Amino acid sequence: MNTNIGLWIDQRRAVIVLAAGEIPEIRIIHSHADRQPGRSEGARSMVPFEALQVEADDVTQRKFAHQLQQYYEEITGIISSAKRLLIFGPGEAKLHLHTYLEAHLPTAVAMDVQPADKMTDRQIAAHVREHFKKTAEIILSR
Repeated sequence: MNTNIGLWIDQRRAVIVLAAGEIPEIRIIHSHADRQPGRSEGARSMVPFEALQVEADDVTQRKFAHQLQQYYEEITGIISSAKRLLIFGPGEAKLHLHTYLEAHLPTAVAMDVQPADKMTDRQIAAHVREHFKKTAEIILSR
């Protein structure tokens, strides 16, 4: 089965568009990764000596890296059937995921990485549909 999958990603959520049929299936995965755990909606705590209770930076970084690892594993489980994969989104998450997928997916998967801004789910689905339509036209014209 020739499965085309589009993936918009940042460090907070991923929108996966499975474009195998005529109607694309959209799945959303949340990462639960937080660089500053313990803050309540950005509010500063009024507890005295809070700085003494904060974990060390290396511990926080390891926890964050572990949470991202779980996030990428969950994404990989869904997109493992892809033959062609489009990864796009703002920031560096798309590049980190691309590196992770190169090590964890079969080499037969054709991956394309593109920058993109924030998009709605419908815009993401339309972008994926257009990308694979153009790709198919290029392949057929050869």
